[in-house]
Amino acid sequence: MVQKDTVIQAVEEWIENTPFFLVDVKINSENDIFVDFESESDNVSIEDCVDLSKFIESKLDREKEDFSLEVGSAGLGQPFKVLKQYKIHIGDEVEVATKAGVKMSGVLKSVDEDGFCLTVTHKVKIDNSKKVMKMNVDEVYKHTDVKSVKYLISFS
Repeated sequence: MVQKDTVIQAVEEWIENTPFFLVDVKINSENDIFVDFESESDNVSIEDCVDLSKFIESKLDREKEDFSLEVGSAGLGQPFKVLKQYKIHIGDEVEVATKAGVKMSGVLKSVDEDGFCLTVTHKVKIDNSKKVMKMNVDEVYKHTDVKSVKYLISFS
């Protein structure tokens, strides 16, 4: 079976000094290898995927073991898996699902190893009147309290 560390090492060698970063590597029991990566600056192109795939294959030996390899971008609308995905989406609208079952969307304001800050728009009643005002509130979440965070695609 192909070792995950071998694939990770090959990806890290290929992405060195590029805007790309590794998101995930999975290898199943049939030796099917799945590599997801992203870019800090641009979208990942098909050519980028092909180049990385060829590089990984050059580091593996099909004579020793058979495998299949899929290389792609982590994709829009998919939950974030690594801190860099959060960082490249600071200032963007994201959707958060907490482990408590609450879903909300807001603008990702900041992130660190422990959690992130989300600016959420709430409707607030003004005094005792029926008037409602929209108010932006910064809410802080720990990564351990969140089920998923993903970039919210808008078509406006």
